[in-house]
Amino acid sequence: MDHLVLTVIAPDKAGQVERIAKCITEHKGNWLESRMLRMAGQFAGILRVAVPAETHAQLVAALEALASADIRILIAESGVEPSCNWKSIAMELVGNDRPGIVRDITRLLADMGVNLEHFSSEVRPAPMSSEQLFHADAVLALPLSLTLEDLQGRLESLADDLMVELALRSEE
Repeated sequence: MDHLVLTVIAPDKAGQVERIAKCITEHKGNWLESRMLRMAGQFAGILRVAVPAETHAQLVAALEALASADIRILIAESGVEPSCNWKSIAMELVGNDRPGIVRDITRLLADMGVNLEHFSSEVRPAPMSSEQLFHADAVLALPLSLTLEDLQGRLESLADDLMVELALRSEE
């Protein structure tokens, strides 16, 4: 079996996921995992598919043909998972919103050798005020040599108002 990682973006309307799933099934593919959401009138997602080698090329062609239905798909071959020399951490972060906050956070994480495994963020009004707060939830892969205290201190040093909670995740 070959494994593909697909990135999908399309206008948000009923039936988009079914079109993709039908295409995969018709080419003997198996939908293994996915993360999908609607945002600003668009549907976006990433998914991993297993496909027999003998139907691989046909599936790729069929997925690319979905562009005629305004479903754009970027296709990548699945990579090899790295060996486990990290620990999985859950991060919750809240602070005043400002331009560049995501860049600053991700630059600091990259500089410390931390890999983002999952990241979601939003800006919403603070309770009882009109001040905009940045909220982020993430799953991080920390090098075994990096302590939670060091990471938390560095993140909180980005801004006086930044509150960070880190917790070791149990293996799922």
